[in-house]
Amino acid sequence: MVEVPFSDLYSQYLAIQHELDDAIKTVIRRSAFVRGPFVEAFEQAFAEVQDAAYCVSCGNGTDALYIAMKALGVGPGDEVITTAHSWIATSETITQAEAKVVFCDTDGASFTLDPRRVEELVTPRTVGIIPVHLFGQPADMDAICAIADRHGLWVLEDCAQAHLATYRGRKVGTFGIAGTFSFYPGKNLGAMGDAGAIVTNDASLALRMAMFARHGGLKKGEHDIEGINSRMDGIQAAVLNVKLKYLRGWTDRRQAIARMYLEGLRGVPHLNLPVTLPGREHVYHLFVVSHPERDRLAAFLRARGIQTNIHYPRALPFLKAYRYLGHRQEDFPDAWRNQSRILSLPLYPELSDEQVRWVIESIRDFR
Repeated sequence: MVEVPFSDLYSQYLAIQHELDDAIKTVIRRSAFVRGPFVEAFEQAFAEVQDAAYCVSCGNGTDALYIAMKALGVGPGDEVITTAHSWIATSETITQAEAKVVFCDTDGASFTLDPRRVEELVTPRTVGIIPVHLFGQPADMDAICAIADRHGLWVLEDCAQAHLATYRGRKVGTFGIAGTFSFYPGKNLGAMGDAGAIVTNDASLALRMAMFARHGGLKKGEHDIEGINSRMDGIQAAVLNVKLKYLRGWTDRRQAIARMYLEGLRGVPHLNLPVTLPGREHVYHLFVVSHPERDRLAAFLRARGIQTNIHYPRALPFLKAYRYLGHRQEDFPDAWRNQSRILSLPLYPELSDEQVRWVIESIRDFR
């Protein structure tokens, strides 16, 4: 039996240990603990990697969404449309910005926002749309942006799981007014703690977001507006500066592992494999399959030393937090069906071919 953890961040650390240790020591030696040169260097480098003009760093990916919406002027009486299938950060920040969350079902193939259902949810109070590039596959940005243009709405892309992903050859995060990213440790580009960022090509928006994230001012003691404290730590920026150099290679490895899974699991009865839709580059933050006996399959794999996970066990509209909206399962048939079937298989760059083959063999043995 081969042990297969769901993720292994320590292996990644060991591969680049000396670079990471040196980077952290340099931050300590220079006492550059909050913002400073390492953060500024990361903002510039990440903007270049994502083909954006500006990058505004912040404390985490949740803050990134909130900061962007506050800078866009979202407030009471506004409505924001987003996907029924995501982590709660996508929706809770809409509420925190004092707007109403309007959930939309997914498309049945990519787990991303279904543009065919978006337009019927637009009302005179709608101000924007937040598509999520879930699991690493871009949403249908042509269709979503077309709807936004017709109704005068902004589009804010949640790219927390989609570093380097492209839609028709263009990086995600550059289609809407801004794109938000998380650098939570387990992400494709992960810090050693919490960190986040927003990319945009809008200079005035970048300025407002930077001010809001830094107590309302860009110089100490000068506060043009009221803001919040959401600054990237120097140590996290230094770690990210090291890891950013490896992101393309790690992404290539993720995609290679995904191809092994897709080839090795083809034809397994009742197992639905992830589909990459035309014109989209999937960066496989997660490799999510679905099976009508998901829980029994997960237990079978666990007995063989294979860890799995569920992203996510309950779709957003059916969480207790959103019970007040009064949604029923027929409102979101795709999200409702998926929540009881989806299973995330181990996938990270350091996963060996032997481990991947053991996962494939084990799934094929499942009866």
